Amino acid sequence: MLVRDAMSTVVLTIGPAHTLRQAARLMSARRIGAAVVHDPDTCGLGIITERDILNAVGSGQNPDVETAAAHTTTDVVFAAPAWTLEEAAEAMTHGGFRHLIVLDDNGPVGLVSVRDIIRCWAPAGRPPAALVG
Repeated sequence: MLVRDAMSTVVLTIGPAHTLRQAARLMSARRIGAAVVHDPDTCGLGIITERDILNAVGSGQNPDVETAAAHTTTDVVFAAPAWTLEEAAEAMTHGGFRHLIVLDDNGPVGLVSVRDIIRCWAPAGRPPAALVG
């Protein structure tokens, strides 16, 4: 199975000046765990995740003042839609992260997460053996 088969095509793109609260609201409304951060001044793409926001708030930072730019990962590994899920999982494991921005020639087309991959690999409609009783 390929990344294009598992990825979410709901791509939330925010700017670096969005506050953490704004990012969290937008992510929550769409029920997603990450947003692409696009900085038009640098033409760069980054990613901010629910964990980034949680870590900032948990360390006492003000979500109404802190911006996405200050918490964005800019050293991003991108996936291609034609990657296998094994390639995506390997990239995530090697890099220690749970989301990949999926790019084609025109820019971001999706996000793939560990959860997306597990959903594809787990047998549908059958509970784990440990839960069958």
